[in-house]
Amino acid sequence: MLGGINLNMVAVTARAPAAGQTVVGTRFLSYHGGKGANQAVAAARMGADVALVGRVGDDAFGRELLAGLAERGVDTKRVAVAEAVSSGVSLITVETGGQNRIIQVPGANHTCGPAEVERARALLPGASMLLLTLELPLQVVAAAAEAATAAGVPVMLDPGPAKPIPAELYRFCSVITPNETEAATLVEFPVDDDASVVRAARELQRRGAASVVVKLGGRGAYVAIADSGEFVPAFAVASVDSVAAGDAFNGALAVALAEGWPLHEAVRVASAAGALAVTRHGAQDAMPQRSEVEALLTEGK
Repeated sequence: MLGGINLNMVAVTARAPAAGQTVVGTRFLSYHGGKGANQAVAAARMGADVALVGRVGDDAFGRELLAGLAERGVDTKRVAVAEAVSSGVSLITVETGGQNRIIQVPGANHTCGPAEVERARALLPGASMLLLTLELPLQVVAAAAEAATAAGVPVMLDPGPAKPIPAELYRFCSVITPNETEAATLVEFPVDDDASVVRAARELQRRGAASVVVKLGGRGAYVAIADSGEFVPAFAVASVDSVAAGDAFNGALAVALAEGWPLHEAVRVASAAGALAVTRHGAQDAMPQRSEVEALLTEGK
């Protein structure tokens, strides 16, 4: 896994402050996040051996984030500590009605460079999958994807946070897994109904991605492979917090594919993991154990 590591700090308030104004919040919480770190934990809880490549700052947050990852079963020996820069943080205000405002400071994540590519390259022999996100500089992501492809290791790309990507990166994607917003950013047309989801998936395949999984939240997912495609329904659960559902989905999908599940069946496994994640608050702590995913799959048959 090559991706971002963040500390999320959340203030809950009846309303967000106007410019120059102070309001009194009702609740504060912090949790370990970053799409890369979340997906690493999700895969580890599905039973995989997971190594994370990235950077944290030389600060208390960085030490806390590394300790949390290690406690959750992720190998952090290839996570470097960047000097004179903060760890990645997200400052989030959540209003009572659910509206949120986020300021993301990438910090150490954006100092990643050739050294991280080489650390990832060294892990490729014997690896089953390389997971990538767009939290790191695009040149790092593209170089790591190219190295994995050359080594015969499948690449799964989560194209978030949403941004355009270099044309050549598509060719290295065994699977690309955007949600609707990310897909719309990539294809540059609205992705807001079933027809546009199918059209977007085909466009991403045309650009070079071997397979496409469009994550649709509570509506499930759309899977496009070769010339076929199908919608996979979501599991019906009571949602309390959807913040890291996509990361739970991706981590479980990577493990299922590495174990040889056909893509459409692997997506059902991933959907179960994502469904369980929305029933809990937080990010990494919301990632389900494999036994829980298997139980939900059995119940859903």
